[in-house]
Amino acid sequence: MRRLLVRRGLQSLLVALGVGLLAFVITRLLPGDPAATWAGPRATEAQLAQVRIQLGLDQPLPVQLATYLGDLVRGDWGLSIHTRQPVLSDVAGRFMTSLELVGLAMLLAGLVGIPMGVAAARWRGRLPDWMSGLTSSTLASVPVFWLALVLQLVFASTLHWLPVAGRWDRDLNKLAQAATTTHMVLVDSLLAGNMDLFVSGLTHLVLPAIVIAAYPIALFARLTRAGLLETMGEEHVRMARAIGFPERTIIWRFALRASLGPALSALALVFGYALGNTFLVENLFNFQGLGSYAVDSIAALDAPAIAGTTIFVALAYLVANFLVDMLRPLMDPRLREPGR
Repeated sequence: MRRLLVRRGLQSLLVALGVGLLAFVITRLLPGDPAATWAGPRATEAQLAQVRIQLGLDQPLPVQLATYLGDLVRGDWGLSIHTRQPVLSDVAGRFMTSLELVGLAMLLAGLVGIPMGVAAARWRGRLPDWMSGLTSSTLASVPVFWLALVLQLVFASTLHWLPVAGRWDRDLNKLAQAATTTHMVLVDSLLAGNMDLFVSGLTHLVLPAIVIAAYPIALFARLTRAGLLETMGEEHVRMARAIGFPERTIIWRFALRASLGPALSALALVFGYALGNTFLVENLFNFQGLGSYAVDSIAALDAPAIAGTTIFVALAYLVANFLVDMLRPLMDPRLREPGR
């Protein structure tokens, strides 16, 4: 276990270094002059020269790279051109907002997808298996924008059960703006003891969370089914069946835990993908998270903000992948190294 921890940690550091290099290249390959973008269209040559010195653009590229990586380590990710705020604080706040949405979507995907996979494996070749396969294929193939529009049309415009967009009701604006400890509506409302804001935030999260969870539900269902079918043929499961344990106990107690490895590995991939690709869902639901911040940064050719968003998403994926790698041996004893 310790060896795995050290190996994964070193791999994560190397990947983080590579992401930092990639971010530096991005800032240099974007069209336009960063100094001119920062100074504005009416800046004089003297002002442009001063801005280049301020941004360190007058230094050789190796010096710029070393300075850039050093600033990243110290937490100085530069200033955003379109918000004029530190990139790290901008990205961190938007990240927490998107994390709440994506985290709820991943929780929903696990609560729905894993039982679907269990039902499909337990009744293989029967109606639950066919229904699980059909549902998984539909969720995996439906376009995100189409699903979002259909859900808005049915549950918001027609049935009026859920809000169509936003993060909370407009009449709660003052309360929401006062409760910004973590930039997560559900957490901040609980910390402030405001249940009206909590309920409003939760209802606004339901539809976008379902849209983001659609593909992960299909993926978790298929991986759980495949892993469970493989595990059901192993010796310890056959022994439990020979002893006389009920089939439900065999699945949930002896087989499922060891068969969730592929689903856990996919969780980190899906989490990183969803976190970096929420811009379409956020735009459709007027949800001001990391995806909308990235879109605004690209539209403004904001090199520091684009690089900062890239780095932050990559680091979040690395952390998620690292945690999954540490969790898998705890879930599956077969992966533990003897004597470690």
